[in-house]
Amino acid sequence: MKKKNGLGPKIYLAIVFVILYAPIFYLMVYSFSSGDKMYNFEGFTLNHYKEVLQDTRLLIIVLNTLVIALLSAALSTILGVCGALAIYYVRKLRTQNSLLTLNNVLIVSSDVVIGASFLLLFTIVGVKLGFVSVLLSHIAFSVPIVVLMVLPKLNEMSPTLIDAARDLGASRWDILSKVILPFITPGIFAGFFMALTYSLDDFAVTFFVTGNGFSTLSVEIYSRARQGISLSINALSTLIFFATMMMVIGYYFIAKRNQRGAGMGVGK
Repeated sequence: MKKKNGLGPKIYLAIVFVILYAPIFYLMVYSFSSGDKMYNFEGFTLNHYKEVLQDTRLLIIVLNTLVIALLSAALSTILGVCGALAIYYVRKLRTQNSLLTLNNVLIVSSDVVIGASFLLLFTIVGVKLGFVSVLLSHIAFSVPIVVLMVLPKLNEMSPTLIDAARDLGASRWDILSKVILPFITPGIFAGFFMALTYSLDDFAVTFFVTGNGFSTLSVEIYSRARQGISLSINALSTLIFFATMMMVIGYYFIAKRNQRGAGMGVGK
């Protein structure tokens, strides 16, 4: 007979979720307050959201953030897939482990160290701080994430699939495009969305490599918060939270569809 789980783990999980989400919901509630302080809710209003949507500079910053996130996610996904394939096909185990270690160093390194390093590099090379520097930095710290998402799918792939394709006369391009890439598609999607999320969320690295006249949402929110409490920041943060939730839900449905497709393929 199966042992029934006690209430302890459920209560602990509930406490963890309350600690994580209570500040977010507190922020969201006061984004609808007609006052200008985060206490004594004075009445329901959408004025703070109107203020955010009428801020032309803020809308440009949102556009900059989305462009940076989408471009860096797309480019880092391409580079990450190529890197994962290169590591997968390395014959020597010691060399493969060394490459994986170098890949993981960027993930475990402090964002402050990475940001300062990029700042020094761009200053020495002569790259102007702004759109290009932010894009290159986001690509650099997103590539290792994509590699870690794609490489496990490559390891799950049976070598007999490639051997069978070769026996049937498939070229290298056919093996890559019709065997390998379709098999690792879930890992590619996971890597893309992880890179997109990291780019949208990053502050420390972006703070070091942004120049005058260019900013992203994380840096802008930090700058406005330093000037004092404003409920427009609450409204902006609420919009970002809902946008993030929509991306998470979208990724969930894509993953479920891929699982159903894989199940149907196995059934056939």
